[in-house]
Amino acid sequence: MTTDTGDTGDRQRALEPTWEEHFLGEPPRMTRPEVAAILGIPDAVTDRFWHALGFPIVEDDEAIFTGADVAALRRVQALLADGVAEETALAMTRALARTTDRLAVWQTQLIAEVFTPVEITDSLPTASDLHDGVHPAAKVKDTRTVANRAIAEAAARELARLCDEIEPLLVFAWRRHLTAAVTRMLADATPDVQSSAPDRIVGFADLVSFTSLVRRMSERQLAVVVQRFEALASDVITAHGGRVIKTVGDEVLFVHTDAAPAAAIALDLVAAMDDDPLLPPVRVGMAYGRVVSRLGDVFGTTVNRASRLTAVTPDGRVYVDEALATRLTSVSGFDVIPARRRILRGIGAVRPGELRRHSGERRS
Repeated sequence: MTTDTGDTGDRQRALEPTWEEHFLGEPPRMTRPEVAAILGIPDAVTDRFWHALGFPIVEDDEAIFTGADVAALRRVQALLADGVAEETALAMTRALARTTDRLAVWQTQLIAEVFTPVEITDSLPTASDLHDGVHPAAKVKDTRTVANRAIAEAAARELARLCDEIEPLLVFAWRRHLTAAVTRMLADATPDVQSSAPDRIVGFADLVSFTSLVRRMSERQLAVVVQRFEALASDVITAHGGRVIKTVGDEVLFVHTDAAPAAAIALDLVAAMDDDPLLPPVRVGMAYGRVVSRLGDVFGTTVNRASRLTAVTPDGRVYVDEALATRLTSVSGFDVIPARRRILRGIGAVRPGELRRHSGERRS
């Protein structure tokens, strides 16, 4: 008797839950018109919120929706019925979508890396490495940037297993950060009817010679360097009560409300990168003034001044603008040494100061 193992395997795979079932609780079985009919709302409304979630146009005959989608749209209906304007609800949906999209991609990559371990052949540079100009990060064993099928499936199974444990942490983190955001908003509020933009200390930390690293390393090796930089920078910034606004490859943007911890962040960033054999030196530029906060980011002249100041800061140093230098004069533990006048593109002439920890010696 001959057994058709191919047919048996196909039947077995057909019985296995789909990834939608793993993560959403059930397979997709409803079309867009069916969802609209269940909820009693026009197709156009479901389309707008589906697009706000970051998903593409859906044809009427595509069965891609589940009960979870219906439940989510019911919550949207409740928001609208409670007096929330549709544009506000759409904007909040976009904010959630952009944040969770990045979070989901980040998490899948992290778990895939667990199944594709990075091997460090030598964490410290040898004398010959330094003589030959080889950066320690170049000694990271190269692996595939994109996981192969077996690794991808192993990572997907692990995420499906952890999903129910991660979800409460996501809600907890959101509530914690929402509490902090509301606290900052109340602290910034003024008795005036028309409040102005709040004052913030804005800092940029920039890895030195990153372009040359890009030319010498593979994509995987660069990813290791960037991940290490982001982790170290985030730890230093949050330890002193700062906020990481965003990281872009070799640069991190942070803000703080208080001069002393902001100064400690900048100097600790320099020290942390200097102590890490995997990372090149870092330079930090900081400025004080009004900022415009929008969509989780910050904008304005103060942000531009900090960015331009970073570009002219020497390797392994911290430069601050005159406004922040003035605030630091009354802060113990730090010195600001006047540097030569600089012309910053789009900003004009500035007289930065180099931030240092106080040495204990009396200055003339």
